[in-house]
Amino acid sequence: AIANQKGGVGKTTTAINLAACLAEAGQKILIIDIDPQGNTTSGFGLSKTDIEKTVYEVLLGECNIKDAIVENIIDNLDILPSNVNLAGAEIDLIDVDNREYILKESILEVRDRYDYIILDCPPSLSLIVDNALYASDSVIIPVECGYYSYEALSQMVNKITKIQKDKPLEIEGILLTKLDNRNTLGYEIVDKVKFLFPEKMFNTIITRSSHIQEAPMHGIPVIQFSYNSRGSKEYRLLAKEILN
Repeated sequence: AIANQKGGVGKTTTAINLAACLAEAGQKILIIDIDPQGNTTSGFGLSKTDIEKTVYEVLLGECNIKDAIVENIIDNLDILPSNVNLAGAEIDLIDVDNREYILKESILEVRDRYDYIILDCPPSLSLIVDNALYASDSVIIPVECGYYSYEALSQMVNKITKIQKDKPLEIEGILLTKLDNRNTLGYEIVDKVKFLFPEKMFNTIITRSSHIQEAPMHGIPVIQFSYNSRGSKEYRLLAKEILN
């Protein structure tokens, strides 16, 4: 799961570009868009309004996960899309037993097809995020190199600690994003996170980049938009860290 209840920290950007870089490295990837905004879905060039089978229908038991997956959106990469309907899932599932485990049960049907399954979470600590965390083996927490994002990190760690009482769940790593090379505050945040989580911080730091921002407008990952850009190189380094 790629999760942080703070918005705008680079969760979707990381989900799309990490998935694409792992796929480029020959890994078979499923990316699950579990955010009602559906930005991962549109970030791979799919129209959110035209999709009939999404993660919402899977959670409600209205279709099988295998029928909702869009295959080979790029080489080695499949996607389970999302759209605004997912916003109603919280209410629709209120009376369902073990509702935190619905996504996990669905993923078990396809888990052995993939090397990595990446879940892009919404910016909240909702039932949808619970489903993602209960379905996951580990979590990547993107943290923007700014004060408010740093402040939210402890809340996310507390959420993970609670779920760890029910099941094994690792913090795969804390990923610092949107570092502005001209801003000393960003480097102060880097030092603080390194001090608090010396074992958990990825060596790779994602810097601010116009190529990373522009790629979703074209419905493609940054490595397809601008292969040799700094953003592409940084996400390939992150993929390499995870593979190692």
